[in-house]
Amino acid sequence: MSAAMDTLNPHQRRWQDAIEGVQRRIQGVPPYRASGRIVRATGLVLEAVGLRVPLGSACRIELSMPSALSSSVPDNERFAEAEVVGFSGEKLFLMPLEEISGLLPGARVFPLGEGGQQGSARRFPLGESLLGRVVDGNGRPLDGLAPLTDAPHAPLTTPPLNPLARAPIETQIDVGIRAINGLLSVGRGQRMGLFAGSGVGKSVLLGMMARYTRADVIVVGLIGERGREVQDFINNILGAEGRRRAVVVAAPADTSPLQRLQGAAYATRLAEGFRDAGRDVLLIMDSLTRYAMAQREIALAIGEPPATKGYPPSVFAKLPGLVERAGNGMQGGGSITAFYTVLTEGDDQQDPIADSARAILDGHIVLSRALAESGHYPAIDIEASISRAMTAIVGNEQQRQSQRFKQMMSRYQRNQDLISVGAYTPGHDPQLDQAVMMQPKLEQFLQQRIDERADITQTHQALDALLPA
Repeated sequence: MSAAMDTLNPHQRRWQDAIEGVQRRIQGVPPYRASGRIVRATGLVLEAVGLRVPLGSACRIELSMPSALSSSVPDNERFAEAEVVGFSGEKLFLMPLEEISGLLPGARVFPLGEGGQQGSARRFPLGESLLGRVVDGNGRPLDGLAPLTDAPHAPLTTPPLNPLARAPIETQIDVGIRAINGLLSVGRGQRMGLFAGSGVGKSVLLGMMARYTRADVIVVGLIGERGREVQDFINNILGAEGRRRAVVVAAPADTSPLQRLQGAAYATRLAEGFRDAGRDVLLIMDSLTRYAMAQREIALAIGEPPATKGYPPSVFAKLPGLVERAGNGMQGGGSITAFYTVLTEGDDQQDPIADSARAILDGHIVLSRALAESGHYPAIDIEASISRAMTAIVGNEQQRQSQRFKQMMSRYQRNQDLISVGAYTPGHDPQLDQAVMMQPKLEQFLQQRIDERADITQTHQALDALLPA
């Protein structure tokens, strides 16, 4: 072949090179390209026929563009990306990742897999290059910086860890909040929930933890919240120092339910990647309730029957699947300490999502609207809150101090009405007398300014001064 090429003149050699290039490209093209077509579009769900791809696979739906725009619109914007969320017989149920326009009856649907009909899980950017970045639920930058094409990519799903191989929770971490460090101690690898109604201070408390908690990496998932909160969280809560070691995944309320589900899974997958690299990760998810609501929207749209207060059964199956991915890794490896906010609608602590989350988390911190309205911040209801790992991570002395603190708070609260109307007389109940006398100091211990950091050492000193052994 080389001898024959040597006999060609330069013009013939250029033609020969071009032909060989075309042949190489043709050889790389699959022998066929599978496609289906859209037969129905109702609400959030599209129905397609003519494809056999597994659940969770990604597809591209062909869109129609006005003739005046078709030449100026890039090829990748003439398609809408969707995911297979269910099927019935030969029909596939697809949910677009974004709002779409230009969809026509019979529009073609192409799987994003290799080799035609096999389908493929979508792959997302991971790793160190995401530190300091703000991305959406697809892994696309929202901060106007360079695209993440050079970052390693991987699917969102990972095999579950063997529960017997996980390292135990045995080391307390410093969250910088006096009430939590002293009375609701959190361990490395613990999963905690922040339960409260709207406007009680969940996001601000999470922001304090993000700033003050000692962790190698912070992963923040802002799922289904107001779009304004994204910039506010980054600029005013994380700040420049916190942002350098943080990744923010934002899927606000105006994104599709599939995008919100994907955003929560992506934030968890990022945290898993850092944990597997031996890092200690703080995962902040705001909020778990919006994640559940997104799954409810999808499940109801594809025909799943509502069960508990309008929530289909798949919602309660999804929650532990997400939460169990956090926690400690293998012995001697990294960890994911996670805080999930849970919105209790109407301040109802028996809301089905709150009740389910309470059962699968390693503790819960309840924020009280009454305390928030009285100017008590952070508005933590110590009586209703608990850390299930506290007995394994703190000494006996701190456990006794915490118990005495809660007992005095509880005794005062039970008699507060009598005290308010003047029906309380000192001398009849020594324990109540002590609780009344200590109440101002107890409240002072629980309150903390937003810009104030209280580390574990300071917290222990304050507890010892308040309740000496």
